[in-house]
Amino acid sequence: MSKQYLLGFDVGSSSVKASLVDAETGAMAATAFFPEHEAPIKAVKPGWAEQNPQMWWDNAKLALQKIMAETGAKGEDIKAIGISYQMHGLVVVDKELKPLRDAIIWCDSRAVPYGERAFNDLGNDYCLQHLLNSPGNFTAAKLAWVKENEPEVFDHIYKIMLPGDYIAMRLSGEPNTTIGGLSEGILWDFVEKKPSEKLMDYFGFPHDILPDIVPTFAVQSQVCESAAKELGLKAGTPISYRGGDQPNNALSLNVLQPGEIASTAGTSGVVYGVLGEIGYDKKSRVNTFAHVNYTPEQTRLGVLLCINGTGILNAWVRRNIAPEGMSYQDMNAMADTVPIGSDGLSIIPFGNGAERVLENKEIGCSVHGLNFNTHTRAHLMRAAQEGIVFSFCYGMEIMRQMGMKINKIHAGRANMFLNPMFRDTLASTSGATIELYETDGSMGAAKGAGIGCGLYKSGEEAFASLKKLAVIEPDEKHESEYLDAYARWKDVLGRAKNA
Repeated sequence: MSKQYLLGFDVGSSSVKASLVDAETGAMAATAFFPEHEAPIKAVKPGWAEQNPQMWWDNAKLALQKIMAETGAKGEDIKAIGISYQMHGLVVVDKELKPLRDAIIWCDSRAVPYGERAFNDLGNDYCLQHLLNSPGNFTAAKLAWVKENEPEVFDHIYKIMLPGDYIAMRLSGEPNTTIGGLSEGILWDFVEKKPSEKLMDYFGFPHDILPDIVPTFAVQSQVCESAAKELGLKAGTPISYRGGDQPNNALSLNVLQPGEIASTAGTSGVVYGVLGEIGYDKKSRVNTFAHVNYTPEQTRLGVLLCINGTGILNAWVRRNIAPEGMSYQDMNAMADTVPIGSDGLSIIPFGNGAERVLENKEIGCSVHGLNFNTHTRAHLMRAAQEGIVFSFCYGMEIMRQMGMKINKIHAGRANMFLNPMFRDTLASTSGATIELYETDGSMGAAKGAGIGCGLYKSGEEAFASLKKLAVIEPDEKHESEYLDAYARWKDVLGRAKNA
């Protein structure tokens, strides 16, 4: 008897990753991503960012071919398919299910004025209480831009969808979406527990422009004959899970219940926590969406804190301050020779554009307290990492004000979480225990498919094989030193914000 697998796709803006997970053991069997160099993003005008959805499909096909060849798996060996995807994008298709234009992706900022106008016209109270967010620069606002600026495109739209919906449609021939997808687009009303007719009517969108809604964990559709032939899959294979990249990252770390937190620290940094009751930040400094296990009967919300200036600051330090050729590992060792608090040096890390956590202010990166007789490049390295940690803790204070208890942070062992000093500082400043795991988005999507098709009875069963690599407890002995450094950093931030 041949092995049975679960297939996960992770559709990012840089690449598309595919993974095969052994359905019996939960272990990764093979993984690959395409392209091997970062995928192009079209920027016809400043602030624009578009990609051709066909490129996602082509890269998914190439990644799938590689892992099927590596494992020797056949189409009939795949039990179910799950999809993770870049959030907040807009794909528009005609009645033939062909894209009418390139997708407007998550980092495109052209729709900001449309979201802000809707926030003011509909009222802050309505938007925050019903949508849990300002319409901002999300999918609904992007569609409003298309309606006003490309009416010939808008008039031919049959359905709108998010990037993951598009890949599911290419697999099945059927357009559909999830509550989570609609909530990412600010199209779901959490009070009425249905798509927001008030927002749709405000923008002048026909209600039937939304695809049918399917559950996040369920047989949403099946691989059609044409896709099966093109990809080497078996027709009828269930597509049984779909989630945006940050909710899916939380799923891959088994973060499903209130008070649990998932974090990543790559180019940008994310803290994503689960809330068990309706909540929002009155200043909209964090975003709130339906988590993967949200249903109208069970409130499970994902509160998303995103910090733009995270790993990109560390990379800048490596390029411009570290000796030429120094590795990140050697940088970490050098930074670790400096005491907690960097001898009074503080770095504000917000040099990668406007920060939502700062109410969309762009205050830049700045260095404070520099003493020419005391501080060295090692101090700058440590202060940069401390500044990144403190920006996380600053956002987590907002999440706590919303009622979230933060006692444990789950993270993958990757990027800045590879650095013991970074982990110790985060645990000791936040007071939360950090647990590190070996997992990624495509693996999470595959296991999500296992839940959706009924192979696993629960998230606990699906992630029973998730390997815990390390546990980092807060350092109570040096707690006051971490908190003093954080307090000094917050004081500096306050002065920078008010400058």
